[in-house]
Parts: sequence; structure tokens; C-alpha cells
Amino acid sequence: MLVKVYGSAVFGIEATTITVEVNIDKGIGYHLVGLPDKAVSESSYRISAALNNNNYKLPGKKIIINMAPADIRKEGASYDLTLATGILAASNQIKSENISDYIIMGELSLDGSLQPIKGALPIAIKAREEGFKHFILPKENAKEAAIVDNLEVLGVNNIMEVINHFNGDVKIEPTIVDTRAEFYKNIDFPEFDFSDVKGQESIKRCMEIAAAGGHNIILIGPPGSGKTMLAKRLPSILPPMTLHEALETTKIHSVVGKTKNEGLLYARPFRSPHHTISNVALVGGGQYPRPGEISLSHNGVLFLDELPEFKREVLEVMRQPLEDREVTISRAKFTVTYPSSFMLVASMNPSPSGFFNDPNSPMTSSPQEMQRYLSKISGPLLDRIDIHIEVTPVPFEKLSEERKGESSVEIRKRVSAAREIQSERFKNFENVHYNAQMSVKQIREFCKLSPESLTLLKTAMEKLNLSARAYDRILKVSRTIADLANTENISPDHIAEAIQYRSLDREGWLG
Repeated sequence: MLVKVYGSAVFGIEATTITVEVNIDKGIGYHLVGLPDKAVSESSYRISAALNNNNYKLPGKKIIINMAPADIRKEGASYDLTLATGILAASNQIKSENISDYIIMGELSLDGSLQPIKGALPIAIKAREEGFKHFILPKENAKEAAIVDNLEVLGVNNIMEVINHFNGDVKIEPTIVDTRAEFYKNIDFPEFDFSDVKGQESIKRCMEIAAAGGHNIILIGPPGSGKTMLAKRLPSILPPMTLHEALETTKIHSVVGKTKNEGLLYARPFRSPHHTISNVALVGGGQYPRPGEISLSHNGVLFLDELPEFKREVLEVMRQPLEDREVTISRAKFTVTYPSSFMLVASMNPSPSGFFNDPNSPMTSSPQEMQRYLSKISGPLLDRIDIHIEVTPVPFEKLSEERKGESSVEIRKRVSAAREIQSERFKNFENVHYNAQMSVKQIREFCKLSPESLTLLKTAMEKLNLSARAYDRILKVSRTIADLANTENISPDHIAEAIQYRSLDREGWLG
């Protein structure tokens, strides 16, 4: 008897439906075809043990299973439940009248219980698109898949629940999630708050500007000056994610199996990889491509602490994704694209010893050592960082103050108001939502300067020896400063403030 059941494979952040054809005929043997990897090929042992331990059995006949399309590689143990259900249906151990309405996925343990799978959300989205009515998967992934409406999601703990469901003995209760209600109920503020930060008013202002315009920022200062503490608090002042952004972010985290029992992700991601990270771990890839840290930071913040300690080639592979806001990984047989629209926040010491021009420090570095240290960060990478700010240690008087600083909630209100202005400005442009994403053409259109502002910018570039690449960055940042002030035109004050935030562009900065 021939039976067809359906599973799904995930490539990039999109799913492809897999048809599993099970044919049982005279003879003996178990033959699995359709380009399965080692984990899929080993499924016969898991299926056999799971069925035996639940008083069912593999039929002692010739079992041929084809996984179509046959030219797509099937990987992982998530097809165990699909194959087991197909075998049970083909051997008349379960009823199979409406089995073609189901997508079935799950990894089997030897006792018949189910382990969670990766990519439940993309699979559920594809199942709905292709007209499937039901999706059977492990209970731990049910909440995540139930985000998708018009699809009945059936979370199960073991294979017996699936058998009883198809035989009509006990129906599986569907998992229901009101996505919108859950989303708006769970918008919350992170545990880190700017009210904990003593002093550092100019740095807080910088962070506010960076958050309002989505600008990349680098913090330069000696150890203990508060660079990491400030960076960790940046997500607390970013506007809450929209439902569309939350779905997009959840899809990426689903593919790497980081959403178990969570459902929709509500908070913006904050990723802080160690400086020993490899190219592939940062941008994604591998033999079977997976998203890297830059994609897991999508719609959030990627924090690179001690930037010069990262290998230079690792930082260089980030240049194109920073510009394109997506990363494409090509292999001989396929290409996958992962979104990577994130805010880069980097920190670094001004010198190898960490203490630059500090008369109280016994540790000093020669100009040659400092130049070698700073040259680890290439010009083209710095070109993609809009704001450079020097962080100075907080004096004791400020540290011992009882008075709390301005809270993240207050700062977030101003940031959200500025973002709304930008959303209105760029509503006719696809893939442009805030100032940092502006192209040269849009900068010319939306960053027009008065004669006074032009004169100030010209003088500053000549006197401070600012590089030519700083010009567009200054205009973008000044546009954001104007939006925070809720003014249509960029004034000389806005330009003057933006010029201060280009420390590393100044020739002779080491002098």
C-alpha cells in the first residue's frame, strides 16, 4: 500500500514542503531514498524502538520510503515522526483518510516521546500558504507555531497521542495563541535602565541620538569608564518592536532553535559575541548554512566589546552586511539570504594599555604601538560607523550622588517620537525606515543645509582635518538631532553637535 504524508525542510528562513511517500510491498528490507543525511538515515532505529515500546511494530515487509523533491538534501532528526506516521498508515495500523491535510514533524526518543524541532514558525507559515489544515509537532514548539492563524496547531508529547488522534480515540487539543493580544501585553522594558548610570550625560545624549536614527556607534575610553554598562542599556531606549519586526526576528531565532516554549519574541535582541568568534559564526554559513550573530541581532543590537581584539578578517566580512542589511551565503547547489538589519555598538580602549594620555597611569604605549593597535580597525569599517564618542571615567563626586538619572522610559518617549517623524518621511521608500538607512540621493533630498550651516561644516572639515567620508555621516546624524528637536530644518547647532561625534576621523587624533 502507498501512503503520502507531509513534512517540511527549512532553507535560510523559508520552508519547503517535503512529500514522504511510503510503500509497503512483498519482500523484506528498509530502503530510505531522496537524499537523506546521516541523521535521517538512522531514523529507522529510533522509529523501530519507539513503536516496539508502545506495542506497535515495523511491518516485516519491504518498506520503501521516498522523500521528494529528491534533489533537496534532508537533514536532522525532525522527520522521525513523519516517517513513523507514514509507516503506520501504509501498514494499516492507523487510519489515513485525511492524513494529507497534515504537516507532521518531530524527533522521536526510543520510548516514543518527542524532542523539540528547529524552524517551527517558518514551517507553520509555509503550511498555511500551501493550504494544509493541521500541523502536528512537539508540544514545546506548539506555542511558536500557533502564532500563525488559520492553521490548527496540535502539540504532542509522544507518538501514542498521534496514533490515538488518527484512530479517533482521543483527539489532540489545538494550541491557540491570540498573537496581537499576547504581543501588546508582553511589550515590556528590559532590566537595565539608564537611571542607574551616574554622570555621563554627554554619552547618554549620544546613545539617544544613535537610538533615534538607528546609527552605528563606537565608544572609546579607558577600562572602567562604563562603555559596556552603557551599551547594555541601549535596547531599553529603542522603540518597541512592531508585530512585523517581532515575527521576522522570531523566524530567525526559530531556525536555530532558540524559541522553545516562548512563542513570539517581544524584546529586541541584544547579542554580544566574544572576540574569538569565527567568520562563519558572525555572519552565518557552514556546510548546512545557519544564521550567524549578525542575523540573530536583526531588529536589535550587536555589541562588539573590545573591537580591536577581534580578528581583522572577521570584522571585514561584516562590511557588506552593514551596508546591505542582509547577508547572502552561496553554495554550489543553493543560495540562502538572511536579514541582518541591526545597530552596531562597538567599544574599544584608546591604546593597548587602555590608558591614553593619563598622567596618573604608569602604563603607557608608544605612538607606534597605538598606531598598530588602532590600525586593526579598517577605514571602510569605520566609514560605516556614524558616531564616534570618547568616554571618560566618572569622578567620585558623581558616583557617590544619591540622585538618579533620567529613566529609560523618558528617553524612549523622545526616541519613539523621532522615529515616527522618520517613518512618515520615508513612507514612500521601500526598506528605508530611519535616518541611518538613507542613501546618498536621500541625504541630498532630506538634509538640505542653510548657507550658515554649510559654512560651519566647511570650516570644521578644514580645521579639524575631518576626512571626506565623514561628510555624509555628519549630515545623517544632524538630521536625527533635528528630528529629536522636532524641527524641519537642520540648524548650525545640529551640525556643530554632529561634528563632535567624529573623533576617529580627525587626523592627528593620537597627537
